[in-house]
Amino acid sequence: MVTCRLILLSHLLCWLITTNVWSESPDLTLALRRTAMVKRIDELISRRASEEGCEPAPIASDAEFLRRVHLDLTGVIPRVAEVRRFLADDDSNKRSDKIDFLLGSSRHATHLANTWRNIMLPSNLSPEQLQSVAGVQNWLREQFIDNMRYDRMVGDLLVVTGGGDSGPALFYTAMDLDPEKLAASTARIFLGLQMDCAKCHDHPFDHWTQSDFWGYAAFFAQLKQPDAMPPGQGGRVIDLNAGEVMLPTTEDVVLPKFPNGSSLSALENGSRREQLAIWMASRDNPFLSRAVVNRVWAHLFGIGLVNPVDDLRRDNPPSHPELFNELTSYFVEVGFDLRELLRTLCHTKTYQRSSQVRDSVPPPTLFAVMAIKPFTAEQLYDSLNRSLLQPAKLVANSLAVDAAFGDQERIAFLAKMRSSSRDRTQYDLGVPQALTLMNGAKVRDATDVKTSKLLTALDASLFQDSERLNVLFLATLSRMPSAEEALVFNQHIADSITGEGKQAALADALWALLNSAEYVLNH
Repeated sequence: MVTCRLILLSHLLCWLITTNVWSESPDLTLALRRTAMVKRIDELISRRASEEGCEPAPIASDAEFLRRVHLDLTGVIPRVAEVRRFLADDDSNKRSDKIDFLLGSSRHATHLANTWRNIMLPSNLSPEQLQSVAGVQNWLREQFIDNMRYDRMVGDLLVVTGGGDSGPALFYTAMDLDPEKLAASTARIFLGLQMDCAKCHDHPFDHWTQSDFWGYAAFFAQLKQPDAMPPGQGGRVIDLNAGEVMLPTTEDVVLPKFPNGSSLSALENGSRREQLAIWMASRDNPFLSRAVVNRVWAHLFGIGLVNPVDDLRRDNPPSHPELFNELTSYFVEVGFDLRELLRTLCHTKTYQRSSQVRDSVPPPTLFAVMAIKPFTAEQLYDSLNRSLLQPAKLVANSLAVDAAFGDQERIAFLAKMRSSSRDRTQYDLGVPQALTLMNGAKVRDATDVKTSKLLTALDASLFQDSERLNVLFLATLSRMPSAEEALVFNQHIADSITGEGKQAALADALWALLNSAEYVLNH
């Protein structure tokens, strides 16, 4: 029977190929490629774990998976009703359907725009520059809504000049149009290369020479802001026909040179930035696809296949070389489709494994257990709003957009919580941040029985105390309480007197959940 089925399957595949049905069904082709890549990822991860004598963690529970995928793809925890529906759903395809739904949501585009804006822009923007952040945010969001090819998105950014809303030209003006800063930043972000270590001397740990760095910097040497610009166009830049860089402490002019070693031909048309954009999207660029695949992997798994994520030097090999190569080839084959890359990775068992360890903690580079990731500042603020039934004021989730609409609360919260790390992808874990969660204005108002919308809603007579506790857990941790947790919390509530005493006990429970490690971690 098995042999007959294999023969029939073989004939079906041959028919699909010979009748061109395959080529006429791109969705089917993509789905088959995705399935094969998902299987391959899990195979290579499991093989490496087995070689290291490590047993992978079991698949995460539905509640654990739902909270994780919401945070990773939309930047916010799920609503109580969403958790209830998902946990009650017995459809075997519900995880796949949820991934597709979240990837198609507007919040997904907003979350990616937040993520990439934080990676691209420095933290020390001037008040004038802050007014242009909305343009960067909106431009990025539009790219992700349209699911723009990644190579095209990078190319468009490299040739942007700005306009009435400044937009992504802020990326250049925030670096003072300095060729040195722009070269270092674009190399790290888009190529995964720390070429700036070679700006004063040849790289001590890699093959980059000083002339390599300044040759790359030369592509940004002819940028300038117009002398006279209409109001609101402070982020505009133009390309000149003159401007060079020289090796430090010398008079030696360095001509443009691509990181792969090839030089810019004098016969080629267009500005230097335009030529760089063309090279970025060409097959001659071996760095772009590898850098973004590594960054997306790190976005979902906490660390990259190569660490640090922006240091793809030759003597810093990936933890899984074969997987890195095959996943990069897959990303190129599917047309530099970031959404498809995220979809593929989220479908793997590797991504869907639990973060709970059994006996010993395996090395994180084995990816045998899901990594635990601190929230970003935006994730924390938006999740607090959702937990406390406080509606988000703006769809765009942008610091500058919020400033324009007077949301000073968000500005202050993000400024206090935002990480000082290079890409600001996690909020700082320190005393000021802990105090903000313990008794900051937002948490204080949300756990005050007189002002809390969540506690007011739970005061309805239709709720039993156990049901009120369930809602608090679903609203914060996206799961039901364990038997032990229910016993402790319900006892605390039962020990209180009715009326205001019971409301105060519920407020205590909410405060404890918001200040738990589980709440502020994506696991």
